[in-house]
Amino acid sequence: MNAIVALCHFCELHGPRTLFCTEVLHSPLPQGAGSGDISGQNEQAEEEEGGIQMSSRIRSHSPAEGASADSSSPGPKKSDMCEASGCRSLAGGHPGYVSHDKETSIKYVSHQHPNHPQLFSIVRQACVRSLSCEVCPGREGPIFFGDEQHGFVFSHTFFIKDSLARGFQRWYSIITIMMDRIYLINSWPFLLGKIRGIIDELQGKALKVFEAEQFGCPQRAQRMNTAFTPFLHQRNGNAARSLTSLTNDENLWACLHTSFAWLLKACGSRLTEKLLEGAPTEDTLVQMEKLADLKEESEGWDGSEEEGKPSSQPDVVEGQELSKSSPEPSLMPDCSSWNVAHRRLSVFRSLRHMRQVLGASAFRMLAWHVLMGNQVIWKARDMDLVQSAFDVLRTMLPVGCVRIIPYSEQYEEAYRCNFLGLSPHVHVPPHILSSEFAVLVEVRTATRSSLYPTLFDDEQSLNKYEFVVTSGSPVAADRVGPTILNKIEAALTNQNLSVDVVDQCLVCLKEEWMNKVKVLFKFTKVDSRPKEDTQKLLSILGAAEEDNVKLLKFWMTGLSKTYKSHLMSTVRSPTSSESRN
Repeated sequence: MNAIVALCHFCELHGPRTLFCTEVLHSPLPQGAGSGDISGQNEQAEEEEGGIQMSSRIRSHSPAEGASADSSSPGPKKSDMCEASGCRSLAGGHPGYVSHDKETSIKYVSHQHPNHPQLFSIVRQACVRSLSCEVCPGREGPIFFGDEQHGFVFSHTFFIKDSLARGFQRWYSIITIMMDRIYLINSWPFLLGKIRGIIDELQGKALKVFEAEQFGCPQRAQRMNTAFTPFLHQRNGNAARSLTSLTNDENLWACLHTSFAWLLKACGSRLTEKLLEGAPTEDTLVQMEKLADLKEESEGWDGSEEEGKPSSQPDVVEGQELSKSSPEPSLMPDCSSWNVAHRRLSVFRSLRHMRQVLGASAFRMLAWHVLMGNQVIWKARDMDLVQSAFDVLRTMLPVGCVRIIPYSEQYEEAYRCNFLGLSPHVHVPPHILSSEFAVLVEVRTATRSSLYPTLFDDEQSLNKYEFVVTSGSPVAADRVGPTILNKIEAALTNQNLSVDVVDQCLVCLKEEWMNKVKVLFKFTKVDSRPKEDTQKLLSILGAAEEDNVKLLKFWMTGLSKTYKSHLMSTVRSPTSSESRN
């Protein structure tokens, strides 16, 4: 993440001051930054955290680190530094810290101030604003501010106990600065939790020191018994103590460097950019939503097994069965088990292949039930065959309309899944077999001579099976059916189109009809138009037939939450519309 994390302090003598900052370097270290390890000057400390190797390295001191007071230096003048190191983090001869990320070849460099004058100015301004005008109520807590010119800042102010300070506390802040406003806002929850953890640790160490000092020499009673002294005299004689003294931790800056470096790496890794050509499709939006839900659930599981659910009730998400042994399943099924060459070849490879195996009439009946949202049940011994059938059939539906239980030892209701794989011995209720809202495909062993096909004959590998497709509402051959089904069959029967081209045709057809679904959803659910107007709209969309209307209503359940919430948020309230009139 291209950002700077800094620890700032409000000094009673000099005002806001930057104590310690960590920045990201994508190029070699600046001139004057050596790469050799320290020998004879400072002890070398190396540790691993999150794939980052942290080591103390030799770096020639810039004026920003307090080595000189040259007028061209971006850092503060030496005369402005507290005598008791209240405004200083690293000692005058300290080289600073450098962490090397082996995965990305990025360096995380920590010192008191950035060496680049422009970065120093940005950090300095953010430091002043975080400890003066940009403060949340109570003076402790997070706040966001900034602009395009000076960058955007996430700031968290806090107090550190100090028995020698006025009010027995010192004021600090941890700030994160970057130029990408959207990225920083999206990282707010992550930064708040991690920075809050760093602050709690600092406050805990300082509280122990404060209580020990108060126990030995209570400052409150001593101050009340001390004669009044002029404020300026007291102020000049009460320079701020260093943070290492307040926390009694000599390795404080090394620990802060490790924490800040990890924070920059982790925050940059948790959000990634994805290039999309044009607006994202509904399938893409639904997949992103489902992936986010799965991540939240996996974090909630925390590696523990689920309790109170029988093993025969598999957990189902749209388009994916959740396996207890895999806490973070992908949205798309793992087809590697039936794509490997040495595995059995008795699988469906495409819709065209399935149509050739089942026959035109049986395939049309099966496809009609799939598009209408009816439950599709496959009974077979071969789990790979059932999985491949579902992987092929699901390509006709939007991702949000797919709910699969690949294989079960008992019948599952239609509200739980619209694709159900069953073992041959599982009993299906009679009312389901006679229902017009379900279709059953039974895979039986063929009685003819093609029981032992050659290993490399893909077409004959399924000849050992016999497929029986039955339904309580068989689709008549002369029935028009939904328009998209007719177009799909036209593409499948066109031998001039390759399988890849047919797949792209399916994508275009689904997107075309999802656009019609969006219009119908906006017209009926959001605007609440009367039925007469809805019928006129369906005629305009070319979807006035009964099967097309059923298809649109079913596909409406596959709309993404993002799209639905967007429509609801853009609806004008009645009060606003009346005020405009």
